[in-house]
Amino acid sequence: MKKETNGVRGKRTAHASLDDFDRRILGALVEDAGSSYARIGEKVGLSAPAVFERVKRLRHAGVIGSIIARLDGEATGKPLLAFVHVDTTGWGKSERLMRMREFPEVEEMHSVAGDTGMILKVRTQGPQALEHLLSQLYVIPGVTASRSYVVLSTYLDRPVQADVTLDWPEHPLPVE
Repeated sequence: MKKETNGVRGKRTAHASLDDFDRRILGALVEDAGSSYARIGEKVGLSAPAVFERVKRLRHAGVIGSIIARLDGEATGKPLLAFVHVDTTGWGKSERLMRMREFPEVEEMHSVAGDTGMILKVRTQGPQALEHLLSQLYVIPGVTASRSYVVLSTYLDRPVQADVTLDWPEHPLPVE
């Protein structure tokens, strides 16, 4: 029987064993999820059927949750990106706090340790739309305060990477 998680990711019980081919396949999928198995196979040095079987196994193991399209915020009319720290009464996931996921502007929700209870990644049409979203958050019982951090520039925005850093140099960047 599958346990209901209310749309919130749970912990996997065991780590999938990933070899170098798996990691290269995952890297190719992150780069372009629309690539054919044949094209991925060319990149990683495997046949298309071998890539297909590995992707099937990785999906079954939960390593690949889904393959999605990454949309451009500006092109979709939502150029303003912000992170909102939400202070709440109580701790953890509650049905009323999970109502925040109903807002299409909310891209991510995280329960965190620190000086706030939750962090939201939100994307809106502009400052007024962000202000409206914040006013809607305060209607939810349990929300006591918020702090918003509007993104001015994004230098890196990528999904989870399968690569592992094995040897980290003592000084990764030149010291001047």
